[in-house]
Amino acid sequence: MNEHEDGPLLRPYTITRGRTRPTGPDFDLMTIIRTAPSAYSGVTGLAPEHWRILQLCRVPSSVADLASELGLSLNVVRILLGDLRDQGLITARPQATVAQLPEERLLREVIQGLQAL
Repeated sequence: MNEHEDGPLLRPYTITRGRTRPTGPDFDLMTIIRTAPSAYSGVTGLAPEHWRILQLCRVPSSVADLASELGLSLNVVRILLGDLRDQGLITARPQATVAQLPEERLLREVIQGLQAL
């Protein structure tokens, strides 16, 4: 592996400016991240990694998926996400649990109603 083939090599503490923890509440592996509408209005001063996250999160993505796609450690991604959350550029929500999903009976009634149309 060399810098010309894989791009510049940056150490995690360079990307995070020496920080080891995100600000605010921690992001779970399955937290769903989405770019907020405010991210599209004249935001400046972000690092390339921040911009890449905003691009990826136009479609909701989990923290684990972002780390994989970016090729960065989970901790580095969590720190970068904290930066973006502090600026109001992303939204974060926990993944739906089974208890939050509608009952099968309700889904069947919806399907039947749609088929009746």
